[in-house]
Amino acid sequence: MKAVQYRTVGGTPEVVEVPVPEPGPGQILLKVTAAGVCHSDIAVMSWTADQLPFPLPLTLGHEGAGIVEALGAGVRGITEGGTYAVYGPWGCGACPTCAQGKENYCPRAADLGIRPPGLGAPGALAEYMIVDDARHLVPLDGLDAVQSVPLTDAGLTPYHAVKGALPKLVPGSTAVVIGTGGLGHVAIQLLRALAPSRVVALDVTEEKLELAGQVGAHETLLSDEGAADEIRRITGGRGAEAVFDFVGASPTVAIATACAAVESDITIVGIGGGAALVGFGVTPYDAAVRAPYWGSRSELYEVLDLARSGAVDVHVETYGIDEAPQVYERLHEGRINGRAVILPHG
Repeated sequence: MKAVQYRTVGGTPEVVEVPVPEPGPGQILLKVTAAGVCHSDIAVMSWTADQLPFPLPLTLGHEGAGIVEALGAGVRGITEGGTYAVYGPWGCGACPTCAQGKENYCPRAADLGIRPPGLGAPGALAEYMIVDDARHLVPLDGLDAVQSVPLTDAGLTPYHAVKGALPKLVPGSTAVVIGTGGLGHVAIQLLRALAPSRVVALDVTEEKLELAGQVGAHETLLSDEGAADEIRRITGGRGAEAVFDFVGASPTVAIATACAAVESDITIVGIGGGAALVGFGVTPYDAAVRAPYWGSRSELYEVLDLARSGAVDVHVETYGIDEAPQVYERLHEGRINGRAVILPHG
């Protein structure tokens, strides 16, 4: 079968031929119909050999959906031929955190060598993939796999972030979304569906701001040195009750803290390497700064339910598996509008 692999440190993704895997006890073989491409993959491919916590080659892709092809011994509750989305942040499944469905925060996963598909375990950018346990498959129940596969990360991650800030997002409040690409344009839709707040979107190009307006942002601003002052002007000097930074670079983190209100939530989701300065007289009084990671299994069910209701619609660009290396180039250059989805079987 074809798979997209990161094979050598400092190299670029390659389309290679590898054997079709066989499911062992408790495992599921998934015929991948759609796989998402994410900036996290680029981050992994920028690490040095000392930084990589897993061996290469690695089949990429931590957003996956498809049809169950075969079941390993002892698998229950999963139907051959059924269509499922893959819950990506795999945990041990046995600790108190995993018992709550919060496998994204499993404290034992790293020590046990458990890693997400595409981020240590073989991922979804292949014609077939192994899913380690039935609990990591969520039924699509009529949702289109291509439109829905980004929701496993680009939907789940902003949903987890927005859900945590909802108590602050009362009528009359303002929410700021910095970075309106793959995750940010979904966050705007989630905010419009879940909160009565005014939504202000920031990005560096008019093209991405146009998408932000199309999916529901009340106001759009260029993300530049004047953005924080403009947000304070829009809010009558108060600032935003919730700020979501889906870039996470030093300039955007600076905007996030500068435009936040007293008692606000500042959520840094992007992995651009920036860090917030926090302290008395630096951040607004009683502002909380969070750096969440992915979301829980139950939250993925909730995100998919929102998609079924029509509240969330991911803007996708589709490509064949042989185009995957060029897709990563486009993503790195900022030329993907929304989310890129690879179709391994065409």
